[in-house]
Amino acid sequence: MAKQRVLLLGASGSMGFAAFKELWSRNGSSGERKYDIVLLLRPSGKNKEMFKKYEKLYGIEPIPGRGIIQDKQMSFKIVWGDATVYDDVVEAVRGVDWVLCPMAFISPEADKNPAQAKAVNTTAIEYIVKAIEAEPNGAERIKFVYTGTVAATGDRLPLIHHGRVGDPLKPSVFDFYATTKIRGELAVLESNIKHWASLRQTFIMIPDVMSLQDPIMFHQPINTYMENNTMRDAGRGLVNCLDIPDGSDFWRRVYNMAGGPSCRIVFLEFMKIAYDMLGMDYRKVMDRKWFALRNFHMQFFEDSWILNEYIKNWGDGMNEYKEMMKKGLPPSLKIVAIINKLIPPFRHFVEKKTRERLKQLAERPDGTMGWFNSRMDMRISAFYGSYEKLAQIPGWDTDLPEMRIDAPFTKLSHGYDETKEKLDLDDLRGAAKFRGGECTSTAWSGDMYAAIEWHCAFGHEFSAKPYTVLKAGHWCPRCLAPPWNYDEIARKSPFFAQIWYPNHDPAEHNFYPEDCYKDIDGLKEK
Repeated sequence: MAKQRVLLLGASGSMGFAAFKELWSRNGSSGERKYDIVLLLRPSGKNKEMFKKYEKLYGIEPIPGRGIIQDKQMSFKIVWGDATVYDDVVEAVRGVDWVLCPMAFISPEADKNPAQAKAVNTTAIEYIVKAIEAEPNGAERIKFVYTGTVAATGDRLPLIHHGRVGDPLKPSVFDFYATTKIRGELAVLESNIKHWASLRQTFIMIPDVMSLQDPIMFHQPINTYMENNTMRDAGRGLVNCLDIPDGSDFWRRVYNMAGGPSCRIVFLEFMKIAYDMLGMDYRKVMDRKWFALRNFHMQFFEDSWILNEYIKNWGDGMNEYKEMMKKGLPPSLKIVAIINKLIPPFRHFVEKKTRERLKQLAERPDGTMGWFNSRMDMRISAFYGSYEKLAQIPGWDTDLPEMRIDAPFTKLSHGYDETKEKLDLDDLRGAAKFRGGECTSTAWSGDMYAAIEWHCAFGHEFSAKPYTVLKAGHWCPRCLAPPWNYDEIARKSPFFAQIWYPNHDPAEHNFYPEDCYKDIDGLKEK
């Protein structure tokens, strides 16, 4: 079998580096290598240091700044550049057989800098598609595995806390990361590439979870249902895609990528595990009202098993992750945890200091209590519903919401008969009506990947493949946030109403403009 040339983007990120190490290990330390590896990396000091030893193992002399390096056998190549620069993407894609793309500019930074989020999460993906299609026989030959995000479907609190591919896409208000990732996925689905897959990645549990100290931690409701993944399972699963043959029905499909039932947990329990490990009571270090009531993301998946059938990505469960957390604790925190459990006065002191630090986070301009103190109406409306609802949140031991792991759930309708092996034009028309719009094409070949014409409830006309609409949950690109006009969309679309009204009042009438994120910047300027 001829050696395959694999381009890995985002290799310095958590999932990307795990994938890189898995790909590297497949080549072994000696002998014939199974893959040529190509990376496209920003020439930051961190990235240069991170990959210095791998350059050395191939006998490559490191270079400063931008440029192209590779070994004499052309088995390892790094394009020190930028995925938002088309020429750099062209250079990276040249001659490859595979593109694996866990690259992303993520929250919370993405939500503070929508322009950069769009450049990395949307424009760069469009560049990759364009570069693949421009390669000799590229659309037929090159396989593209893209990683989407669970954030695309927004918050899915009970009773809709189980989801599947094809559910409505609903990036949460102020979640610019999710909106740009959805548009990136759309570029892949609507491309001419014959072998693509989109893996909508869940939350990746890093070993040092206590390092994630940012006000965004309070944006998540305590009753969020999470089906997570570990870093090594995410990276291994991505690389396992390389084993899938051309003729597999794996291709041209979207999947939910998560760790399965053993990785399911509710957010409050997830927090409790972390603080128990440190010998602290979470109730002593945080107020319940610091946590939003809605408008984040995560869910359990009805269908994550489907991807596992192909790439065997299920491995670690919560028990394995707890062990990773213990090993991942910095030595200083390990000592603190031991003393906390042995000496109550010390624990009380540590809890007091921890509470002071977390309270400062919550009261930052981009924290939930910062919004409350500064009377930031849009933020309070989006995440709590109202100031009154926030004020009514009780303490930890009173009226907790539904958080049973086996709580009943409502399965969403996709607006057509999903049991039919082959759909017809009437099925498409019915699905469009369920979305508040219309399928305007007068004929259809039956090919789920042949674009046809639609228009939405607001009269926007657009072209999209039936697979994109019915099977992947996309709809009108002009209605996709920002701006966020969900109350009006829910009134016109029964499809969307299913995921909106479980935690929104039909009497609400909110509109969040495209520049809504600037409210934080304006507050900082004051």
